[in-house]
Amino acid sequence: MNHATDASAADIGGSYRMGFTVGEHSARHMRRILRSFLERWELAEMAEDAELALTELVANVVRHVPGRRCTVLILRRPEGLRVEVADADSRPPHPVHVGDALAEGGRGLLLVEAVTDRWGTLAQEPGKTVWFECDAKHPRRVQP
Repeated sequence: MNHATDASAADIGGSYRMGFTVGEHSARHMRRILRSFLERWELAEMAEDAELALTELVANVVRHVPGRRCTVLILRRPEGLRVEVADADSRPPHPVHVGDALAEGGRGLLLVEAVTDRWGTLAQEPGKTVWFECDAKHPRRVQP
């Protein structure tokens, strides 16, 4: 596991990118990394929503991507935050409108849509990138 959370606040810049092979408990570590950046960037007010969205995207990699490899990008933007999860599986994700209230899955992307300002997918060769953005309540100028 990457030890980005051990970095001092002064060492944390405007973005973070890391490749992972994810498993059942990986989202917990990624949430901690994300929270470290949000606190440094004074965007802690969006941590709960951003962490939930990241958890859902990582869960989709665990459930649907052979080999469970992905790259996570956390990017500070002038208007807030962008997070991308890229993998080599070209099948695009799509929200499943679950008719059965007792169904065990299919709601992850609906949650991402509910807690973020924007989300989408980008096809790439090979695979795809699923991204979301959260707008800051009080946008700040990004410091270099």
